[in-house]
Amino acid sequence: MKKEMSMEVRLLLAFGLMGLVLLVSNYFIKPAPAPIATKTGAQKSARPVTPEAVQKPEAPAAVKPGTAAKSGEPAAAVQADKEETITVETDVYRVVLSNRGAVVKSWVLTHYQDHQRKPLELVNQSALAKVAAPFSLVFKGQGPATDPNAALFKTQRSADGLEVAFEFSDGRAFTKKSFHFEKASYLAGVTSEVTQSGVQLPHSLVWRGGFGDATVPNQAAVEHAIYFDQPNAKLQVKTAKDAGDGPLGASGQFSFVGIEDSYFAAAFLPGSKPSIEQTTYSDSVPDAKGADVPRVGMGVGGDGVNQLSLFVGPKDTDLLKKVNPRLEQVVDWGTYLGFIAKQLFVLLNWTSDHMTHNFGWAIVLVTVGINILMFPLKISSVKSAKRMQALQPQIAAINERYKGASMKNRDKQNEKNAEVMALYKSNGVNPVGGCLPLLIQMPFLYAFYTVLSVSIELRGANWLWIGDLSQAENLPALSGMRFLPVLLIVTQFAMQKMTPSPGMDPTQQKMMMLMPLVFGFMFWSASSGLVLYWLTGNMVGIAQQLLLNQWMPTPTVTPQKAPGKKK
Repeated sequence: MKKEMSMEVRLLLAFGLMGLVLLVSNYFIKPAPAPIATKTGAQKSARPVTPEAVQKPEAPAAVKPGTAAKSGEPAAAVQADKEETITVETDVYRVVLSNRGAVVKSWVLTHYQDHQRKPLELVNQSALAKVAAPFSLVFKGQGPATDPNAALFKTQRSADGLEVAFEFSDGRAFTKKSFHFEKASYLAGVTSEVTQSGVQLPHSLVWRGGFGDATVPNQAAVEHAIYFDQPNAKLQVKTAKDAGDGPLGASGQFSFVGIEDSYFAAAFLPGSKPSIEQTTYSDSVPDAKGADVPRVGMGVGGDGVNQLSLFVGPKDTDLLKKVNPRLEQVVDWGTYLGFIAKQLFVLLNWTSDHMTHNFGWAIVLVTVGINILMFPLKISSVKSAKRMQALQPQIAAINERYKGASMKNRDKQNEKNAEVMALYKSNGVNPVGGCLPLLIQMPFLYAFYTVLSVSIELRGANWLWIGDLSQAENLPALSGMRFLPVLLIVTQFAMQKMTPSPGMDPTQQKMMMLMPLVFGFMFWSASSGLVLYWLTGNMVGIAQQLLLNQWMPTPTVTPQKAPGKKK
């Protein structure tokens, strides 16, 4: 009769399969590549503006053009003679607006870089030729006879250059937009108003064709339209697929409405407005290779006059909480293990700020701390493994007595299992005790994976020769050679050779020797920070195992008497 796999083998195989899920998700849904760290360091560049610089947007400021027509009065013809662009530069971004349609052509975050080491552009430039530019207008019903999105608006700019107002009128309909920017804040204010014959025309402002770093592979997969349903206290997340059959609308009391990718967001905040409308769009636009792919878009507003605050910037939890406590929800820590991931980030962030001043060393230090806290479980696991190893002759004797019993003979199999369990019980052995430390590591592995996938603070964080801990190790000079995964395989082999493996026959032992290669394959394309976490755990585990092998004596076991023959 072929011997069954032990519980340790089953759990190790299950763990390997779960790791393959991480590998597959890391391959098909890749986190956004990080910027190159600035001269002040990745941690400093991740927070160019302190939370104190973000003011709570109770009432967004807006330019009040002097030529605006009052409600009920006929509008005089107002338009510009030629097309022009207006560039607004602040401490944190550079925005290019066009008077044709009074739209945004470019929104660059100057403190962050894209995958090609250029300042991060949030507007998908390849989409501008196919869909309306950000802040274009979409009307709920019949729009004005003259499309304001194609009109040449007259421009008025404040003396400090931070406020820009646009006006257009064909003599019957009047449209105006205004933007108010802050010098050292990711907050802005935007208003829009459209009237025709003195009657307000309900409309929305849209951001379509995608959002975020367009140089990221498979960027469309991490883009979402979002809104926070305040009565239900729930963040609603929509994808381009959700709007595949046409625009998808929602209305209600929303704390914010916006669009996001893994690390950045543009969120419109209505303030105390009782109700606002949100629309999700799917736009087919070309990617970097020229192939059309669905990209998500969003619309916000729904009234004749829309006055909104606007946050456009990194998904930094400190900044987001300062703007609006609900806005922190845009950082997706995960559904089931989100609490662990969030607390792990807090611990890593504190360790980096107060102790190591580097996220790589923070990962090392936190991992060492986790393994020290788990050391009592390690001791219990090794004791259990050594006892099981000492019991192997008796277990082999039990197996020998029942070797002729078929697997279908449940009575005999139950008798055999009862004898084995009685032997374990009399010697204080937990047959699955050796798997407990491994099981506890799974939530931490997932938590590290999540933190490295969504935390803006670790985007671009470096460590020794690693340029970005949130991405796979990349050494172009060595033809793609990756040292961390290779070291991980070596330490995994060492761990396996040192750890007692009772109950395994030679076939199982040979199969288990392949597990380090499986781990290496699983972690080869994973983020460097995730590999660093597992590698550090292996090195601490080797030190602990050496200590236990030297100082822990071989336990004595109680022999199990063979039962008498039954009639």
